[in-house]
Amino acid sequence: MIDLHCHSKISDGTLTLFELIFLAKEKGITHLAITDHDTTKGIKEAQNIGEQLGVTIIPGIEISAYDFIRQRRAHILGFFVTPEHEAIEKLCAPLLKKRHQVSYEMTQKIIQEGYKITWEEVERYAEGGTGVYKQHIMHALIDKGYTDKIYGDLYKKLFSKGGEGVSPGIAHIPLQYVDVKKAILAIREAGGIPVLAHPKQFDNFDAIAEFVEMGLDGIEVVHPLHRPEDEELAKYYADKFDLIETGGSDFHGFYGDSELGSKNAGIDRYEKLLERYRRLHGRKNKNLHI
Repeated sequence: MIDLHCHSKISDGTLTLFELIFLAKEKGITHLAITDHDTTKGIKEAQNIGEQLGVTIIPGIEISAYDFIRQRRAHILGFFVTPEHEAIEKLCAPLLKKRHQVSYEMTQKIIQEGYKITWEEVERYAEGGTGVYKQHIMHALIDKGYTDKIYGDLYKKLFSKGGEGVSPGIAHIPLQYVDVKKAILAIREAGGIPVLAHPKQFDNFDAIAEFVEMGLDGIEVVHPLHRPEDEELAKYYADKFDLIETGGSDFHGFYGDSELGSKNAGIDRYEKLLERYRRLHGRKNKNLHI
């Protein structure tokens, strides 16, 4: 079993690297790509743990990008990236810092609305990671009895972006994401394979031709948010532009609904991904643990 999309406590998951890889071992997952948001922190440690437990760890990342032409988000996965590469750090470090600051400001707004939580309580849920996410704020609210789920009515009340005739959430603060072209180029510069994540979620299908011109090499076909027709559409674009197909559970632990390994990419897709990597970067690479 192969899962090419999951998150640890380093970003917005709830499991430590050891817990995550141990769970993968228990579930029979042989190849696991750890794709934390906007960071490769912990990848080397994860590879060492994987070697001990017999799970091949693929160094990955998921960059929170934005398509400024179409005014919508676009997440870009990177596989076989060099951990802590300068191109990744330069692009993503400011985003991580800004996200943490925005989370602090959102928490203060929530406190001002009368919710009995503290910033220190929220920070504890993000301990060991790169900063606070909205999920950590919701976790604190769950523990104080304000709700029983991460994504529900309270989440919408607090963080909704709003829209036509609908006011934004009381704690909504926009976060400026990185340009999608810069994300694709940074992954390539770091030696990785850039892949468009869950194109259905942000309706990115009509941008794929342009992303390919930027250097996109793959598309996530199998994902919990993809219905059969979404998978077929993703396969169509993969065939049209010679893109590598990937897939994964997008596992976040308590902060998500999917189970690790629930979306199996399959050995054929993994081998094609690996072959594309080898063709682009050669068979010998110090970061390729296979």
